[in-house]
Amino acid sequence: MKKILFSFQMTAPDADFQLTESVLPVPAEHEALVKIAGCGVCHTDLSFWHHGVKTKKELPLTLGHEISGTVVAGPAQWLGKNVIIPAVLPCGECELCRKGRSNMCQKQLMPGNDFNGGFASHILVPSRFLCEVPDSLLSKYSLEKLSVIADAISTPYQVIKKSELEAGDFAIVIGVGGVGIYAALIARIFGAKVLALDIDDNKLETAKKHGIDAVLNIKGLDIKAIKENVREIAKGLGVSRYGWKIFEMSGTKPGQELGFNLITFTSTLSIVGFTLDRTEVRLSNLMAFDAKVIGTWGCKPELYPEVVDLIATGKLKIDDFIETFPLSKINEVFRNTLNHMYSKRSVLVPDFD
Repeated sequence: MKKILFSFQMTAPDADFQLTESVLPVPAEHEALVKIAGCGVCHTDLSFWHHGVKTKKELPLTLGHEISGTVVAGPAQWLGKNVIIPAVLPCGECELCRKGRSNMCQKQLMPGNDFNGGFASHILVPSRFLCEVPDSLLSKYSLEKLSVIADAISTPYQVIKKSELEAGDFAIVIGVGGVGIYAALIARIFGAKVLALDIDDNKLETAKKHGIDAVLNIKGLDIKAIKENVREIAKGLGVSRYGWKIFEMSGTKPGQELGFNLITFTSTLSIVGFTLDRTEVRLSNLMAFDAKVIGTWGCKPELYPEVVDLIATGKLKIDDFIETFPLSKINEVFRNTLNHMYSKRSVLVPDFD
């Protein structure tokens, strides 16, 4: 009997995902077939499904790029291994890869964008940059929950390192949802004093409960009032007036404009959240403050073992920020996510053989 790959495909924007069946593919050289344990639902998936962002591969397409699972076919050294599949799979050979910027490889492949992704029973991927999950980590967390490493945790980890954040710095995280909460927690692990800004009291309470130094609900406040509050909080925390590290995680026009307006002397503003909206800013502020704005795209696979180690050693705890659902509920979960009905990262778990 032929083994079957089950997947939920996007056939048109905003349409229900359709369950499809196909014969399991046979891996070519340097490919691995992974039986999926879990796949997280990301804002990028919503952007493809609802907000008009085009996938590189034409529809129909199986979305999902935040994937964990077990290798069931492919290179011998990977057989039976539990793995995280990086959300950005570079070629490993080009100029950008050689210069340590593999996350921007122009030959990169992204599951659920360049090829069929993780909202399925299995996925066929290049094997070169798989990240092995050690047994010591699986004694603490189920493999499906660890899927969030592929994007929700690794993306903020990369940008925090890229921002050159140091112990004692003042880190301001705008938006502490499914990705932003990890940015706040990782900044705290790196030794920063962290302020979380959001418009949701529940998210801010969660951040405070998990050790974030200060929180501020900015709903209804204009930029001037927010800046005054932030300055007072910074003073209370005893941090420097200079060199603030600002992380815009909300992926909204107001969030990006606020982030830019919080820039002070020698600040670094990191743009992580994505929006198609345009902002209006005075770039001369960068000159006047000798500040910088940086972007980030995913996380280079070389950093994934460091992220795994953060969790395996207990420095970063993730259980309280993840909620699992059967993959068969994908249409319900996407609609509810679009309507902001979940406070945790949703992970879809295959519920068919």
